[in-house]
Amino acid sequence: MRAKLMLTLAATAAAMVFPPASSVAWAEADAALTGVVSSEAEGRMEGVVVTAHRPGAIVQVSVTTDSEGRYSFPRNRLQPGAYTLDIRAVGYDIGSPVRATVANGKAATADIKLKKTKNLAGQLTNAEWMMSFPGTEDQKAELLNCVGCHTLERVARSTHDADEWTHVISRMRGYGAVSQPIKPQRMLDANRAGTPEQFRKAAEYLATINLAATDHWAYELKTLPRPKGRDTRAIVTQYDMGRPTTEPHDVLVDKEGYVWYTDFGEMFIGKFDPKTLKLVEYPIRKFKDKAPTGLLSIEFDHEGKIWFDTMYQGSLGCLDPKTGKIDYYPVAKEWNDDTVQLNFSGLRHDVDGKVWTKTVGTQHIFRVDIKTGQWERFHPADFLPEDKRKGASIYQVISDSQNNLWMAEFTRGHIGKIDAKTTKVTWWPFPTENARGRRMNIDDQDRITVTEYRGNKVAVFDTRAEKFTEYELPPRTYPYRANFDKNGEIWASTMHTDRVVRLDPKTGTAVQYLMPSDTNMRTVFVDNSTTPTTFWVGSNHDHRIVKVEPLD
Repeated sequence: MRAKLMLTLAATAAAMVFPPASSVAWAEADAALTGVVSSEAEGRMEGVVVTAHRPGAIVQVSVTTDSEGRYSFPRNRLQPGAYTLDIRAVGYDIGSPVRATVANGKAATADIKLKKTKNLAGQLTNAEWMMSFPGTEDQKAELLNCVGCHTLERVARSTHDADEWTHVISRMRGYGAVSQPIKPQRMLDANRAGTPEQFRKAAEYLATINLAATDHWAYELKTLPRPKGRDTRAIVTQYDMGRPTTEPHDVLVDKEGYVWYTDFGEMFIGKFDPKTLKLVEYPIRKFKDKAPTGLLSIEFDHEGKIWFDTMYQGSLGCLDPKTGKIDYYPVAKEWNDDTVQLNFSGLRHDVDGKVWTKTVGTQHIFRVDIKTGQWERFHPADFLPEDKRKGASIYQVISDSQNNLWMAEFTRGHIGKIDAKTTKVTWWPFPTENARGRRMNIDDQDRITVTEYRGNKVAVFDTRAEKFTEYELPPRTYPYRANFDKNGEIWASTMHTDRVVRLDPKTGTAVQYLMPSDTNMRTVFVDNSTTPTTFWVGSNHDHRIVKVEPLD
């Protein structure tokens, strides 16, 4: 039975359609709304993100001030009407509410005065907390596991002592990765929580950076510099998906321009039309009533069908976009226990009729014959060097052109392969120690682009030459996923800086586009059909889809 739910996200959708620009560059005369941002402390301010929002609308458009402190919204991005303006500039708040009315013809003008904030801690990104915290990089590395569900501000403002922290960490580790502060979800596998005392070392460190023994932080709060130069040249459009617990995770854009995403917080796959602002949600079946709910990965196969995992529900799924029909492939009963947490799929089943996936709970790899439903199970971490096996974890899996499976090892950092024909396992260590391989993409020459989450780099692994090439990212990026665009530039997302990174691998020069809000960005989609390239990502903690359009 075809199951889908049509949602019209705004009653004024027809009036809020934003037609595509023929060119993203515009002259000052073409502005719908412009003004200058300044403060008493700095005068005119470069690098301030200004956001225009119509009351009741699901769309927000943002631009960034230039070297003269001026912002400018192109006319084809703001329809006539009343707008509220907001800003993002670490260390500052807006002095007083600013509103503007956009009309046809002459550009509206609204200057914005900023004042020093009284709550700097409330504005820091995860990266800025990592910069501020005292301690070694090994100590801080433990915090990289915290940001999936909440910000590091929660850690810093807490008052737990070391003894209390041991229990808090154990409790937190018992929640599913799909948990949110407003919707915590316990995993069925109680062993995943560990025992409090095994977290003693981390607990003692955390008690030195929070407010356990004092009413103020004993360290300076450090901030990243505001954007400047090319960093300011982008338009950011955010689309609110409505439900507070919706967490757009993986994002794809199809040939018709529809944006598909997995909901990390609920059992839905979304299909969003940025032209009409209509959302279609496809409800996904629950297989385990008491298990956490939410989806992670989404990928097109060679037929244009969409494959996804159901994580703790223990099944893969395949959605036909043409008919809305969903086929499910639950893990074989003998292996589908409380430990199962399926993530990702290897999708070259056109080669041999088989699809790969993996489970986090036991670090097994599965392979299913989609015609017969026969499942196989492997444990490739057993073939890592003996001193690297303890605690080894596999993050993403992906198939090459022969349906060999490639794996990103997340604890220390390896790339692994399972040969589709022989099932032989081979591992290659990243050149950077403790790189922590995370998300991958693979091209038509079987070259893998993989992020080094702790290594703060993007690596390309040539699977045929068995050779790594690494590219350094700006400090504290901690990339989640990355990919190349048609011009050979690398685009990367991050859960830490709230900045989309655009790197020229030839020069090492990076452009960073600051987002208007706390995004916790996961999977990136680089749309090469536009000029310049357009970047799409889910705002995982802000229930939004985000489009970034560079102006050069």
